[in-house]
Amino acid sequence: MKRLICAVSVLAALGFATTGVSAQEKQKYLFKTPAGVSQYVQQHAIDVGDVPGHQVRVYEVHSTYASEAPVYNGVKVKESWNRSLSDYTDGSGRSFGYGVAVLENGDKIFSRTELTTQTSVAADGSKTTRSYSVVTLTSGTGKFKGIHGTLRGITDTDFKNLAGTVTEGEYWIEH
Repeated sequence: MKRLICAVSVLAALGFATTGVSAQEKQKYLFKTPAGVSQYVQQHAIDVGDVPGHQVRVYEVHSTYASEAPVYNGVKVKESWNRSLSDYTDGSGRSFGYGVAVLENGDKIFSRTELTTQTSVAADGSKTTRSYSVVTLTSGTGKFKGIHGTLRGITDTDFKNLAGTVTEGEYWIEH
């Protein structure tokens, strides 16, 4: 009888433990940032000196949204800030940084971003630069305190302007 009570207790405890997990419904995310929404606020590059074109850079990107804005759990993003470091040779290489999205209700969502950037040169000498990013949603405030997720994006840039980032992925909020 003691074993039966113990087994029922364990099963009940497991049932309570998994109830919270099933309540974490994953939500899809898809947003195409219009051109002109995001701008480099500042960038500081230093030549490494080992090979021509090798630079480390610290940069900040600010995005201000109007009617078209990313939405998390029914709440629009008002603005976002990304502060990052890059290690590029002739515009190609890796970058990583941290983001803060400020939502219309005042809550914030925090993230970590890793990028791989590739610059190619056409026969006429013109350059095309594209970044591939993975954004990990790490936490938030208010009703987004338990947010987590992974977003993937593609951005074209000339290191002065950012042109239409397409981002997709999924997120969930742990309670």
